[in-house]
Amino acid sequence: MMADTLAAWRSLGPRPDLWIFGYASLMWRPEFEAAEIRPARVHGHHRSLQMWSRVNRGTPERPGLVFALVRGGSVQGLALRVPHQEVETLMPALWAREMPNPVYDPRWLPCQTAQGMVPALAFTLSRRSPNFTGTLSDERYRDVFTHSVGRYGSTADYARQTLHSLRAHGIEDRALARLLQLQAQGKRKKIPTGESWDFGGLGTPERYGKVLI
Repeated sequence: MMADTLAAWRSLGPRPDLWIFGYASLMWRPEFEAAEIRPARVHGHHRSLQMWSRVNRGTPERPGLVFALVRGGSVQGLALRVPHQEVETLMPALWAREMPNPVYDPRWLPCQTAQGMVPALAFTLSRRSPNFTGTLSDERYRDVFTHSVGRYGSTADYARQTLHSLRAHGIEDRALARLLQLQAQGKRKKIPTGESWDFGGLGTPERYGKVLI
């Protein structure tokens, strides 16, 4: 899949730079130095905290959540430019970070910026993916924010850092702000532990042992 993505990048023209669309942690922890950063909007997808994470932000027993780009609506984020001569060196590290398992669908999406449209690589999620949560209740979000911690920290910290980064770039995500208010409410309530939760009709975590993130 990485080879196909590189081939698509090379087809963009003679010595093309690579643009990457960041909509969550790529905004505040890209792990590479972008030659240029532009505020950008993508139509046809939206940022959604609806992807199970059983390693990075949770465990198989207490799954956490991470963001994904899901079809519908529009989303604001950052277009990050990687110079042509650095792309082939960067791509394996980017792939290891974003695609350790084939969960995301890498796509080329048109990013609208103040300087014009740029085609950017974006990591999207199909609603057919077993890692897509479907609709979650407020109570389920509260439970995740309160209890889910993985290799890189908690879901709550991840969501907070994303909101802070968005606001630092002048982007307001009301849906995310509302979700984080649930965490504050959860601190004032006793959340049941040991309860068996419905995983959006998708079965138990054990079913997805090969797509851990």
